[in-house]
Amino acid sequence: MSVTTPQGRVISLSGLLRDSGCAPGNFIQDPEQRIEWLDLLEGSVLYSRGDELQGRSVLIAVQSQLATIAALMELDGIAQRVVLCPPDLQFEHLPYVIDTAQVDGIVTDQVMAQLGKPRSLLFSALSRSIQPRENYEREEKETEWVLMTSGTTGLPKLVAHTLGSLTAAIQPRGAMSTQVVWSTFYDIRRYGGLQILLRAARTGASLVLPGTAESTADFLTRAASLGVTHISGTPSHWRRALMSPAAHQLKPKYVRLSGEAIDQAILNNLRSAYPEARIVHAFASTEAGVAFEVTDGAPGFPEDILEANPSVDMHVQDGTLRIRSAGTASRYLGDNAPVLKNQDGFVDTNDLLELREGRYYFAGRRDGVINVGGLKVYPEQVEAVISRHPDVQMCVVRAQKSRITGALVVADVVLRKDCTPIEHDESLIQADILQLCREQLPAYKVPATINIVPMLGLGGAGKVLRRNA
Repeated sequence: MSVTTPQGRVISLSGLLRDSGCAPGNFIQDPEQRIEWLDLLEGSVLYSRGDELQGRSVLIAVQSQLATIAALMELDGIAQRVVLCPPDLQFEHLPYVIDTAQVDGIVTDQVMAQLGKPRSLLFSALSRSIQPRENYEREEKETEWVLMTSGTTGLPKLVAHTLGSLTAAIQPRGAMSTQVVWSTFYDIRRYGGLQILLRAARTGASLVLPGTAESTADFLTRAASLGVTHISGTPSHWRRALMSPAAHQLKPKYVRLSGEAIDQAILNNLRSAYPEARIVHAFASTEAGVAFEVTDGAPGFPEDILEANPSVDMHVQDGTLRIRSAGTASRYLGDNAPVLKNQDGFVDTNDLLELREGRYYFAGRRDGVINVGGLKVYPEQVEAVISRHPDVQMCVVRAQKSRITGALVVADVVLRKDCTPIEHDESLIQADILQLCREQLPAYKVPATINIVPMLGLGGAGKVLRRNA
């Protein structure tokens, strides 16, 4: 039976799934395992030891996304706090995470040493399969969910949410939910992936997860074979996916982008690849939550969208977008943590906006500026221009140190695989890209160097990596 607040709000993941009306046969699947949603409600991956973790602050550090979901289903509503450990978290940062989140229980399938300050830590072993769960008294209380996001010091920032804030922008089950199969390029231990997990759970829809070591082509082929209809990722995820011949095996009805600035090139390429799909780009962040969606096929968003959603308050102040809603996080964890919200409850996203002819465009991140002789260059602006070149599949703009100007603008570019032999003369393409930049950008924003590279690395959140030199 689902436990709810006095206002009728479900406070646990298992309660959310029970209320979804999930049909028998709806599943979660990764490359190695397939589990029906309904089996998760009655099963255990903790050898029925979940009662030992009641009221504790629990770190979930397991390799499998599916096993993470099973542990969350078992612990949400009884643990005082769950901390989601992303797979790319550096081992040397674990003591900081454990101390900051006051972890006293760890669920893991790995060998772990005593970490952090001296503390009695409970380690709960994780099964690789769902076991029958022994009944124990389960008095549900709202669990705090802690997600990690990158910090300026190298240490992750720990962001506190509840199931209520994480699901604030997700609509209840609709009439067509039984026909939906969700998938995502994100890892579900990051905010973007967690949103897709919770959408599937709230509507009872099946969910297809990528494997850690699974190639993009293999994932796309598997997703297509399982009938994925709704799929999400960052623009960088999608640029990489569209380089694969397997991308055309997908027949999605809904394509979602978030996490990075959107340019017209990726929207056009997705429209060409998936002409029957509804293509949506959303603005969301771990701290601010989901703010809005754009469906008109253009980058940026109309000015009036700031007033369009009565449940989300938004405004632009000092050039950056500020957001307040039921979906925003409550705080950062830690004794010396930065302030997440101002006194009025608004989160400063640090995303700079430019208003042109009634439409806002993302100019870049306030903390991502390249200083060229005292002049500011936002990498996203340069990337948007380079991406207009017909031979460019994806690119990243970064800083390179200079003794004269302090920094130079450098671009790493991946070319489309369908370039003809003549067009694939790299020196000609480099010159053509530079000419495009000179025509559309001030001189100080034009890259000093265009590097043609075979591939760009993506970080754990699916964003292209900017390795400044």
